[in-house]
Amino acid sequence: MADSAGIQQGSPAIGAAGLVPAAPGAGGTEGSGAAGGSARIAVKKAQLRSSPRPKKLEKLGVYSSCKAEGACKCNGWKSQNPPPTPPRTDQQSNTVNLQEPCRSCSHSLGDHVTHLENVSEDEMNRLLGIVLDVEYLYTCVHKEEDADTKQVYFSLFKLLRKSILQMGKPMLEAQESPPFEKPSIEQGVNNFVQYKFSHLPSKERQTIMELAKMFLNQINYWQLETPSQRRQRVPNDDTAGYKPNYTRWLCYCNVPQFCDSLPRYETTQIFGRTFLRSVFTVMRKQLLEQARQEKDKLPPEKRTLILTHFPKFLSMLEEEVYSHSSPIWSQDFLAGASGGQIPIHTVISAPPVARPLYYSTSPVLVEHSSCGSVSPARKTLLESNPVGEKRKPSEPLPHEENKRPRVVGDIPMDLINEVMATITDPAAIPETSLLSAHSARDEAARLEERRGVIEFHVIGNSLNQKPNKRILMWLVGLQNVFSHQLPRMPKEYITRLVFDPKHKTLSLIKDGRVIGGICFRMFPSQGFTEIVFCAVTSNEQVKGYGTHLMNHLKEYHIKHEILNFLTYADEYAIGYFKKQGFSKDIKVPKAKYVGYIKDYEGATLMGCELNPSIPYTEFSVIIKKQKEIIKKLIERKQAQIRKVYPGLSCFKEGVRQIPIESIPGIRDTGWKPVGKGKELKDPDQLYSTLKTILQHVKSHQNAWPFMEPVKKTEAPGYYQVIRFPMDLKTMSERLKSRYYTTRKLFMADMQRIFTNCREYNPPESEYYKCANLLEKFFYTKIKEAGLIEK
Repeated sequence: MADSAGIQQGSPAIGAAGLVPAAPGAGGTEGSGAAGGSARIAVKKAQLRSSPRPKKLEKLGVYSSCKAEGACKCNGWKSQNPPPTPPRTDQQSNTVNLQEPCRSCSHSLGDHVTHLENVSEDEMNRLLGIVLDVEYLYTCVHKEEDADTKQVYFSLFKLLRKSILQMGKPMLEAQESPPFEKPSIEQGVNNFVQYKFSHLPSKERQTIMELAKMFLNQINYWQLETPSQRRQRVPNDDTAGYKPNYTRWLCYCNVPQFCDSLPRYETTQIFGRTFLRSVFTVMRKQLLEQARQEKDKLPPEKRTLILTHFPKFLSMLEEEVYSHSSPIWSQDFLAGASGGQIPIHTVISAPPVARPLYYSTSPVLVEHSSCGSVSPARKTLLESNPVGEKRKPSEPLPHEENKRPRVVGDIPMDLINEVMATITDPAAIPETSLLSAHSARDEAARLEERRGVIEFHVIGNSLNQKPNKRILMWLVGLQNVFSHQLPRMPKEYITRLVFDPKHKTLSLIKDGRVIGGICFRMFPSQGFTEIVFCAVTSNEQVKGYGTHLMNHLKEYHIKHEILNFLTYADEYAIGYFKKQGFSKDIKVPKAKYVGYIKDYEGATLMGCELNPSIPYTEFSVIIKKQKEIIKKLIERKQAQIRKVYPGLSCFKEGVRQIPIESIPGIRDTGWKPVGKGKELKDPDQLYSTLKTILQHVKSHQNAWPFMEPVKKTEAPGYYQVIRFPMDLKTMSERLKSRYYTTRKLFMADMQRIFTNCREYNPPESEYYKCANLLEKFFYTKIKEAGLIEK
């Protein structure tokens, strides 16, 4: 279709200052012909409606049948001096003669318009608007090359022509009337926002709403490709199923934007998931491509929103659009637990006019239903399953901007956004083989969940509600899994806790049967949850299920605002819990959990503190993206550094150390000296200052492990691990011998003490903690002395 700008696939211009949709049959490019098409029609209608009444009668006479006696069959007055086709008001004479005969039937103009003598000005103006719409569609029919589109234009042309003759309102005759599918796209996006982001703080939720409004706005003014174009682009696609929606879109959404005598509907309000699936992939690709191309035109405050958050939003929505089990397309998405239908409150309403992609939205009030604090995503599940909640894979959440202070050495956000724009397409990130050493532990499990192979449900027993057969079967399955995998735990004890109403279990379901789970008890008043049992059946282990289970449990607790886990782990489970972020350093005050959790003989108490800003089920994907960003930044920096310097040969000549800044090319890499401070040139003053600092360090309560050299008898193998030992006694001797001629030598020896300690000792050891605390104290004293900048 060469000349029809209104049918070409495309999106509104992202960087434009303002935007008007493309007119059907207007020709030209989307941005240029768009504004001209609707503007010209509006100007013509205004001019015609302001004309004298005889002029209006002449215009309407062209489309009115002859009323003269003798049953004249003429269906429109034709001038003896016909104007160009179609008629143009600016080339007609100013005087109108109602007695001028018709070129076709010879009856006068007055005979054609007798039925309009007593018609009001408003009604006449309405009919004149239809006349201009008829003329515009006449032009479209002759310009249009696509057969399907031409047929629709011609049908609308005949409909409007008939409504003028009968002085009626144009009504589209169709087997179905809008809406064509429920829920609509607008409602589906509303549900999506509630389903995925209802737990967010208001500021972050407002950002999501802004993205959703932008998306709905794009759909309302998106120009569909014709069925023939779609057939050429996707030969195996179901074009027969696409054609009815394309015809409806032309009749109810596209053409009425310019022919306002036809009733107009928003695309997002009358179409549903079927329509969205047919355009989403192409639309998403073109929107992101256009955003990348026009990123320099975007306002700075919208650049991050468009280049970073919008691609994530579209990726999350795409999964729900093409998923066969997504709850957002259920008609009873917001049905309450009691089974009654709750009125659906609109979270997002599409703007009435088209705007650029980055337009600012006004705040939207979210009305909450009267179902307490239960999130919409859970309401549907609770209705059919009062004691079970299906866990859905969570997605990365948008980060709040400008929350943290700028740190010296931070990479500029503009550069980050520029790099992000090159890798927002998942295809641009190299896939990691599931068998690769670099693949995430939970990668296979996450992919299986997305394909629907496995499911996660939070279930528990209830003494107040009617037993659910499926839930009871799963609880029995969990009891069997825990009993087989934890043979040293009494079976009766496992059964009692699994079926205890105070305990819940996050169950892992595969092919309808339980293959693993985590049993836990929440203590909201104390701010922690106790993990009681955790197991995956033996033939399903080493597939990442355990890690993915724990990640789902973490996100479940973040939604319930409980940010601490406690558990007693035996010697076989300590390794697993360490990998999941647990440690022996318990953050929960002892008074909070003593008397609440169960003690186990021979087990180690471990804890885990959750970070509410981390989407745990997608954490490995985020890390993968971050690595890709760092890789791209390094590649950019390396591309800027073209000079290759020879290696250092001074060490072969006996030089023991050189200043870092003297390494050739080091500054070209972007390295800058850190910790600059005043260098004391007076040796006595330097000696006095360093002596005072060393005395403070030696008298600190955490300095006791570092007072003297490590004895081989106390730490076997220490000197095989630590090649350059250091201690405070040795530093005191070096200070007395005036070895420290610069502050850097003194600081290097002190830092070696802390580094050696952390290299030899495990993080949970007392020595490791002493090193961290003493290091912090040492640098405080160094800053106070003015040897480094504060």
